[in-house]
Amino acid sequence: MPHQVTLKEVAARAGVSYQTVSKVLNKQIQVSKETEERIRQAVEALGYRPNLIARNMRQQRTRLIGYSWQPAPPDQGNAILDLFLQSMAQAAEGAGYHLLCFPHRSEGDVIAAYRDLIETHRVDGFVISSVEFDDERVRFLRQQNFPFVAFGRSNPEWDFPCVDVDGADGMRQVVEHLLHLGHRQIAALAWPEDSRVGQNRMEGYRAALQAAGIAPRPEWIQRGPGVVDFGQAATARLLDLPAGQRPSAIVAFNDIMAIGAMRAAETRGLRVGADVAITGFDDHPMVQYLRPSLTSVRQPVWEIGQRVMMMLLDVLDDRLPQTACVLIPPRLIVRQSSGGPIT
Repeated sequence: MPHQVTLKEVAARAGVSYQTVSKVLNKQIQVSKETEERIRQAVEALGYRPNLIARNMRQQRTRLIGYSWQPAPPDQGNAILDLFLQSMAQAAEGAGYHLLCFPHRSEGDVIAAYRDLIETHRVDGFVISSVEFDDERVRFLRQQNFPFVAFGRSNPEWDFPCVDVDGADGMRQVVEHLLHLGHRQIAALAWPEDSRVGQNRMEGYRAALQAAGIAPRPEWIQRGPGVVDFGQAATARLLDLPAGQRPSAIVAFNDIMAIGAMRAAETRGLRVGADVAITGFDDHPMVQYLRPSLTSVRQPVWEIGQRVMMMLLDVLDDRLPQTACVLIPPRLIVRQSSGGPIT
């Protein structure tokens, strides 16, 4: 895919701010002839293409923002998604916009709905989430030069506006917490290797162990879907390892797998938090009510929803470079399941 030149790059070449470039190109301000000429030359040299779709739509906006998510089974609620939707809706409504929600399917033509909404001029922009490597939605929207902001990063060489949680930092916090408690054999319930989010969290797990001079054994890393059954089965395999290899602590890449891990430990008659430490990630609102309560990494979901929506509104008004990306640190919430002092 050819590199998409951004306002920020034009501004850097011309020696001015990207706001100045935007306003000059949109004839919103007057600058000196010298400055205008530098901007014109930078545009031509870099081959910058303005976001014509967004500019045209600005004259007759729909005031609708498209958002799609992967549907969950009817019997499985998603409190984190509910919070994210509420946060985005509040931020959008405060600026006179509303959300247009539609389901995202992983099979078939995943961009068909996006193409239809663009061609029928029914939305001003999109928010996308659950972003993966080589994400077809990111590829398509960048090719269309259509306004969007993502909750999550994708390929490192792709520039696009996004907000993401620093999963590596979150997992580093978990492992360092367990190391501080004296654990040296720390296993991980991880997602498959092609998971973008999973890879990011695995970086933090490995980095924290490496900093402590510990090389994780291959059998400590169990990969599979982020569901209860996998967490339970993988933990059973870990607990079957010989005494010298058996982990004393298990970090799960989400709270759902951690619940499965707790089941497996309890089935063996082990006390979670005393005989084996178990931690999760996401800090689902219900995990504080488990017995024992689950140590987890809290993602600032409300802040993310607000930031994503405000960023998209800035993109629509050319107040933000198309390459801007914000990385938000998560917070470790220590409870009973890790066996340490509760914060």
